[in-house]
Amino acid sequence: MKAYEVRVAWDADAKVWYVADSDVPGLAGEAESVEEMIALLQNRVPEMLEENEIEDGETVQYHLISEALLETRRQA
Repeated sequence: MKAYEVRVAWDADAKVWYVADSDVPGLAGEAESVEEMIALLQNRVPEMLEENEIEDGETVQYHLISEALLETRRQA
């Protein structure tokens, strides 16, 4: 079974996580939290694979990789 890769990134201006890159054809989406993104992907990844006639099994594996540039202030 192939494990697909889904890279999500944080858009600080829009305050959403979005699918930045993926080897799942046509995969796109955004969510306000990582938890919401995981829920979205649990439905969207199998849907996109089925739509592209790539995967016909009941189980799909994917690696979720997240990227975010974060800022914080140092305590004095």
